[in-house]
Amino acid sequence: CNLQPKDAAKMPESAWKLLFYTLSWSYGIYLLFFTDYPFFYDPPSVFYDWKKGMDVPTDIAIAYLLQCSFYGHSIYATAYMDTWRKDSVVMLLHHVVTLTLIAFSYAFRLCWGKLRWVSRLSRDPRGPLNPPCSLCPGRFWFRLYWFPLKVLYATCYSSLQLVPNIPFYFFFNALLLVLTLMNIYWFLYIVLFVAKVLMGQMQEVNDVREYDVEDSKKT
Repeated sequence: CNLQPKDAAKMPESAWKLLFYTLSWSYGIYLLFFTDYPFFYDPPSVFYDWKKGMDVPTDIAIAYLLQCSFYGHSIYATAYMDTWRKDSVVMLLHHVVTLTLIAFSYAFRLCWGKLRWVSRLSRDPRGPLNPPCSLCPGRFWFRLYWFPLKVLYATCYSSLQLVPNIPFYFFFNALLLVLTLMNIYWFLYIVLFVAKVLMGQMQEVNDVREYDVEDSKKT
C-alpha cells in the first residue's frame, strides 16, 4: 500500500481492530434491535425478575465470551504488541476494568455487562479509524450521552429501585464511573486535535496521542 514504515507497523493493529469491532458491533446491533430483548429502549428491564443463579441465554453468553476473550487478549496486546502511545497506560486500565466488569457480571448473573452493549455501538476508544473519524458527532453521542443516560441511570438508580439488596452495587458502579472518566479523557484528545487543526498547528492528519520523534527517543 506504499505506507510509511511507521504506518506499516501499525497496520496489523488497526486491521485486527477493524475486523473485530465490525463483527462485535454487528452482533450488538442484532441483540439490541433484532431480538426480543428490550434493553436499549428500556434499560431498567435488565433488572426485571433478577435472581441469583439465573440462567444466561445462549446468545447473551456468546456476547460475554467474545468480549471477555477480546479484552483478555487486548491487555497483552496493548502492553507488548501495539504501538505505545501517550494514553497506553489508560488503555491498559480500560481493558482491565472492562474485563473485570464482564467477568463479574457473568459470574454473578448481574446485568451491568448487558447494558454495556449500548456503549459498544460505538468503537473502542482507540479504534482503527482514529483520529479523523473520532470527530464525528456519534463519538460524543454514544460515549458521553447514551452511556450515562441509559447505562449509568439504570445501574445507579433503577437497579436499587427494582432490586433493593442487589449485590456488588458500589463495586460495579464505581467501575462504570471509571469508564465514564476515561471517555471524557479521550474526548479531550479529540478537542485538542480539533483545536490544533483550527489554529493551523497541524499541517496533516496526525494522532495527537502519538509520541513525536524526540519523545520517542526519550521513551
